[in-house]
Amino acid sequence: MIETIHHQLPHGVTLACRSCGAPGKPLLLFLHGFPEGSFIWDGVMTPFADRWRCLAPDLRGYGQSSLPSAIDAYKPKALVQDLVALIAAESPGQPAAGVIAHDWGGALAWNLAIQHPEVLQQLLIINAPHPGAFVRELQHNPAQQAASQYMHFLRRSDAPALLLADGAKRLWDFFRTPEGRLPVWLTPERQAMYLAHWQQSLTTACHYYSASPLVPPRGEDQSIQQLQLPDVLLHTTVPTHILWGQQDTALLPELLNGLAPWVPHLSITYAPDASHWLVHERPDLVIRQLHQLLRQSLPKRELSAFEKTGQNTDFILDY
Repeated sequence: MIETIHHQLPHGVTLACRSCGAPGKPLLLFLHGFPEGSFIWDGVMTPFADRWRCLAPDLRGYGQSSLPSAIDAYKPKALVQDLVALIAAESPGQPAAGVIAHDWGGALAWNLAIQHPEVLQQLLIINAPHPGAFVRELQHNPAQQAASQYMHFLRRSDAPALLLADGAKRLWDFFRTPEGRLPVWLTPERQAMYLAHWQQSLTTACHYYSASPLVPPRGEDQSIQQLQLPDVLLHTTVPTHILWGQQDTALLPELLNGLAPWVPHLSITYAPDASHWLVHERPDLVIRQLHQLLRQSLPKRELSAFEKTGQNTDFILDY
């Protein structure tokens, strides 16, 4: 059973979290992206609630979590601080068994694994670029520069109002298939959930883009070309698996090139028929992938019990 709890963190931020599994069990932390919310993980978390504590926060600026109005409150350092404090609150003295993250949640998870590798045992990234690769592609890849131009719009002060106009037409357009249809997973019930979520916190959700220095070059704004990330912000020792929907039109496959020097313990699974919205499109694939990663990390004495949870571990991934 999934319930909503509120964590009041020591630095004054409150995160509303979807949760299942008993407190005290090894922690799995699920991080959503834009323009999503914690609810995207409900169907993914429940199969793991018997052996893990599963927690999906509305990130700062989303839903029922704290919604600070200042753009500076959404700089990466502050957002990562939220995650470190949340892990400490749910798993005192122990790292999270895994962090599973998509889109902006993935951007934060990369930073968490790079800056605080001691707080997590492994990382599952879903269509979210490593910061070094993203800077490289924004500086040198015209195709990625073109695909990321929407970021300039989301930095505008009037973007939230324009996105919500006409029944949130521009937001629904984010999800449309190449044929111009809304995907089958976006049911009327889910549309209502999304719309209520956007009406509550879209302005502060857009602050993630306003606070970020990672924007593609456009006209006189060539600031990305002068950006150099220090080496200390690129490397992580955390075992990392990437699950990538290859039909993503916003984040191109070149973002997966050249990661090994930064992430030595890395593996990648490609989902050829999935898009950026892989969590919605293929929750079964996310569940299988996470199950396999957790299975590999379990001590032998616990493995037989895990195999009896009803999860099928004999599968062929969609390479």
